[in-house]
Amino acid sequence: MTGRGQASAGDLLELVRTGRATTRGALQQATGLSRATVGQRLDRLFRAGWLREGAGGPVDSPLGGRPSITLEFDDAHAVLLAADLDTRHARAAVLTLTGEILAEHSGTLVVEDGPDTVLGELGGWFAELLEKAGHRAEEVGGIGLAVPGPVDNETGRVVQPPIMPGWDGYDIRGRLARAFAERTGRATEVPVLVDNDANLMAYGEQRTGHPDCSAFVLVKVSTGIGAGVVVDGSIFRGIDGGAGDIGHIRVPEGADSLCRCGSYGCLAAVASGGAVARKLAEAGIRAASGSDVRDLLASGHPEAAALAREAGRRVGDVLATVVTLLNPGVLMIAGDLAGTPFLTGVRELLYQRALPRSTARLDVVTSRLGERAALVGAGAMVVEHLYAPERVEERLLALGV
Repeated sequence: MTGRGQASAGDLLELVRTGRATTRGALQQATGLSRATVGQRLDRLFRAGWLREGAGGPVDSPLGGRPSITLEFDDAHAVLLAADLDTRHARAAVLTLTGEILAEHSGTLVVEDGPDTVLGELGGWFAELLEKAGHRAEEVGGIGLAVPGPVDNETGRVVQPPIMPGWDGYDIRGRLARAFAERTGRATEVPVLVDNDANLMAYGEQRTGHPDCSAFVLVKVSTGIGAGVVVDGSIFRGIDGGAGDIGHIRVPEGADSLCRCGSYGCLAAVASGGAVARKLAEAGIRAASGSDVRDLLASGHPEAAALAREAGRRVGDVLATVVTLLNPGVLMIAGDLAGTPFLTGVRELLYQRALPRSTARLDVVTSRLGERAALVGAGAMVVEHLYAPERVEERLLALGV
């Protein structure tokens, strides 16, 4: 926020939206603005349809008087679209600004078919979902997309993704915006934001289930292995989006195992859902992907369980270093292998290798949002982008208020 007495309409909206100040008096106290100035800036937000008045609050003065009227972020003025791409499967949804899913669809989308085809198909999914949810394309505030590769946050382009051939450096934002416009007839361009799937899963899970955790780590183990890190409520991405790519840490057990990135010895080559599926197939058990392993684990298949536990031990060995470095309060396991056998293996090696101080206050848990985690995280990312104080000012000017 700008200094006291200089707070903008965007700063006021941020205070209301986060619950830090929800009455006119509280906004005056928090910002140092006069009553008249607060009123003028709130009026712009009301005219934009972003604020509404709620119920009267308690009377603050011992002398009595009228109860103060609370202010609320109006989450009904727009909706969001979000999608989560995996290697052979995708999930998409229409969400409210507070993260409630209004309509949802999942189905086969193969990233190896290339970005033009996949993003064009997603545009069609979004059009159908909006119709199902009873909303118009003009009501969409933004689109969030989760992808299984490292993303440069400034450009929204994936950077040398090991399991996304043909996507390196591709203009995902532009293509998805065009596909949406082509399928819906929307005249104005919709904002599109892109991030790594593990990052957005971590963001969704931390915000909804662990908002007070200042250091949160989520590890997704599916076709590949990746981690998302949320520190003080923000995604930690590194310099160019490569943070959390733990699937390509070298491990001694994998010296002879070729990874999809082209190197030998990566953790993903020996402990991912794809690696477990390969070992099952070699044993004559039908499994071609992490999702097949998930189904076998759900049915109680003993060999799948044994291999998942061993994969968990290998991942747990690497996570001992991650936990020692980051000292998180929550370590969440998600993805196709996130069940009891894998989690047991993680705990065995993690607690054996990490210092007791690093794990004394650590909760090792599994996903709460499940397959919707990245959708919720993508929606939250778009909301934070759209209603950042500096962007609020730009949007209000564009609306003429």
